[in-house]
Amino acid sequence: MMDVLEITIRLAAATIVGAAIGLNRDLRGKPTGVRTLGIVALGSALIVMASGSFAHTASADWNAMSRTIQGLITGIGFLGAGVIIRTNGEQTHVQGLTTAASIWLTACFGVVCAVGAWGPLLVALALAFLLLVFGGQVESFVHSRLAPRSE
Repeated sequence: MMDVLEITIRLAAATIVGAAIGLNRDLRGKPTGVRTLGIVALGSALIVMASGSFAHTASADWNAMSRTIQGLITGIGFLGAGVIIRTNGEQTHVQGLTTAASIWLTACFGVVCAVGAWGPLLVALALAFLLLVFGGQVESFVHSRLAPRSE
């Protein structure tokens, strides 16, 4: 069993890596950013840690729970796609990526609550709020410093 420091390090590392990739995509004008990919990486790490937590439960039917989680997370991906794709007449544009990632992360939180992995849940929840509250400000600040300026 991991202690809170190990949980924090693993979830924070996933969040930082996802956010770094998001920053890269944002600086290149892609429709993802620090918050979106930070949330995706955080949710992925969280769900893997949660699956490891309940794999050791003797009374749990591991295969049934694993299939349930796989189906849930896949299904939530389709829900997120519905939030992202927007059509306006004949034009289709991408909007709502952070919302879709938040929906997906929320599903991961639900799974983690279901298996009682409280340590990873609390750390991931705090990191998610940091991303959602301050991620946009970080993107704007870094973008203003590093993004190529058009003349």
